[in-house]
Amino acid sequence: MKKIKYILLIALSVALSGACAGKSKSAKSVSTNVQVAEDKGSEVVQPALYDYRIVKQYPHSKTSYTQGLQFVDGVMWEGTGQNGRSHLQRIDLNTGEVDIVATLNKDEFGEGITHFKEYIYQLTWLSNIAHVYDKQGNHLKTIRYKGEGWGITTDGEHLYMSDGSSVIRRINPETFKTEKSICVTLGGQPLELINELEWIDGKIWANVYMTYSIVVIDPETGVVEGYVDMPELYTYLDDNPEAEAFNGIAYDATTGHIFVTGKDWCRLFEVEVIR
Repeated sequence: MKKIKYILLIALSVALSGACAGKSKSAKSVSTNVQVAEDKGSEVVQPALYDYRIVKQYPHSKTSYTQGLQFVDGVMWEGTGQNGRSHLQRIDLNTGEVDIVATLNKDEFGEGITHFKEYIYQLTWLSNIAHVYDKQGNHLKTIRYKGEGWGITTDGEHLYMSDGSSVIRRINPETFKTEKSICVTLGGQPLELINELEWIDGKIWANVYMTYSIVVIDPETGVVEGYVDMPELYTYLDDNPEAEAFNGIAYDATTGHIFVTGKDWCRLFEVEVIR
């Protein structure tokens, strides 16, 4: 596949509204078509554009509004959203069938998930609570937090959480108190609408909501070091009018590939990112 020569829709805020102060959007509906800023100083890091190839396609449930995706010990886990159909579930990659292991209350809108040590964490969008399960899906407890929940991941010691703004917070796994705030920047500008997160080889990979872009973020500086645009994937969604935003990143450490999909997409893709 030829390397994509353009930058797709990137949700980029110009820091006039205090984007890196942690203010989140009230709804997931804002994106802006902009170009990456010209490099006008040595301190501005311009991200590398990565190529990719589709390794394999798998069936995916059209009624799974994907909010979180993670591949653990050969099992694909998924957290879904929408009031009344938010679940924690396992996916059979060969058939696309789902095994629902936990269902959220009808007034809760499920968001990102992550496996942390022997636990599974699942965020909610506006309910201000995270659900904690064991690896069999048994509900253990809830943890309250302030603000919106979007994406969550872990480096094995801490949790990292997005809220739809340009800020990713490193949080305490027991209390969800903020230990560090990371302002995500692209070409020297704050990048908003950071959504689903995945920790891969010391970096945070993140969906940018309402785009086909995945950005690779340095967790120490917040700088976007690379990105990949995947608009081609939508062309494979035959007879899938339900399909909404591109969302969901899961990493297979054995192959180095990632799995990606979208909200109510009929397909899940195994992808090799070429750097």
